[in-house]
Amino acid sequence: MSALFARSIGLTCLTCHDGQYTAHATASGQGRNGQVTSDDDCGLQLRLAMPRSLGGKGDGQNPEQLFAMGYAACFLGAMQLVAGQTGKSEAVKNATVHTQVHMGQPESMDGFGLEVHIQVEGVDDMELIEAGHKACPYSRALAKGAVVNVTKK
Repeated sequence: MSALFARSIGLTCLTCHDGQYTAHATASGQGRNGQVTSDDDCGLQLRLAMPRSLGGKGDGQNPEQLFAMGYAACFLGAMQLVAGQTGKSEAVKNATVHTQVHMGQPESMDGFGLEVHIQVEGVDDMELIEAGHKACPYSRALAKGAVVNVTKK
């Protein structure tokens, strides 16, 4: 979503200043039945496959799995960061974050929609969980929008 479009529909997008890290990824082949690669650090290559529930063979990974994995890791890291900043590191030492990313038809637009469910296990402090949610970049991007620039290479 461009920042201009986001503003025109009333979103206040989060912008990134003084970026500390940039991840790179490339998709090729047949989209959801293609490949994705990242040459950052140790690198990663995955073969993608449409999930069985969407009519595919389900013999590879799919973007929703990758999103769910990234979200779970980011949420856990944000919660641990906030816990450390507030002197509550012990409260998250056994934390596990489970995410479910549901893809389906959106209620009011064409294309697809996403719905995310997060369950935090091993943490009793709900204020800490909520603070982690507020600090997590995935949560913030979904709640407030993010600047997305699309160009031709």
